[in-house]
Amino acid sequence: MKTALKTIALAAVIGLAGISGAMAEQLKVGFAAEPYPPFAAPDASGNWEGWEVDFMKALCAEAKLDCVLTPVAWDGIIPALTTKKIDMIIGSMSITAERLKTIDFSDKYYNTPTGIIGPKDEDFDATPEKLAGKTIGVQVATIHQAYANKYFGEAGATIKEYQTQDEANNDLAAGRLDAVQADAIALGAFLDSDQGKDCCELKGNVKDDPDILGAGVGVGLRQGETELKEKINAAIKAIRANGTYDEFSKKYFDFDIYGG
Repeated sequence: MKTALKTIALAAVIGLAGISGAMAEQLKVGFAAEPYPPFAAPDASGNWEGWEVDFMKALCAEAKLDCVLTPVAWDGIIPALTTKKIDMIIGSMSITAERLKTIDFSDKYYNTPTGIIGPKDEDFDATPEKLAGKTIGVQVATIHQAYANKYFGEAGATIKEYQTQDEANNDLAAGRLDAVQADAIALGAFLDSDQGKDCCELKGNVKDDPDILGAGVGVGLRQGETELKEKINAAIKAIRANGTYDEFSKKYFDFDIYGG
């Protein structure tokens, strides 16, 4: 009889554990609902893949979080976080003083330069003087829009805003823009594509301005969510230390994307 009672009790515990696991709250991870290779892009079946998708999976596994990718329009991604439509942002969002007024960030998880690309048959570099009078494409609501407006717009360039990076790249390839500013790695992916390799080249990286360009890319979080932030920071540190970060990164890059 005692054995039977123990068996029933054990079954109840296992059953409750199963219910608890099934009812675990999912965390919605917001990212831009657009291709942004090599960080994120849908495959032929519509499944998202890329370096940042691999990072998210490794991060959430290490932190023991149940995460689900949630595409969001880029210009509405911070409001989506603050209104709890998503729970964090993993979408190549730079840590800036302006954004810290509204949301919080984890420690950085990568940091890369900002570049300018343009047609191969035009000779200019990534300075305000050389870009004066030219039309530069940038994605709206990004650090690149803010930087281009300050440094190039005030020096005489026309800044044209796009909802997605793809739209800006397409207009450059079609000859409707003189230049595009964006993350150097994302621009590199475009320059390696069939569309980009024939038309365009890197003209150089812009002069750094940490106040606008930020201190690297971090996970966007709601202000005051200290426990989640601590879990995320610990997980970033752990996957960097145990080799997981380097393991998935080498599928995409031949250098350390973590940066200085």
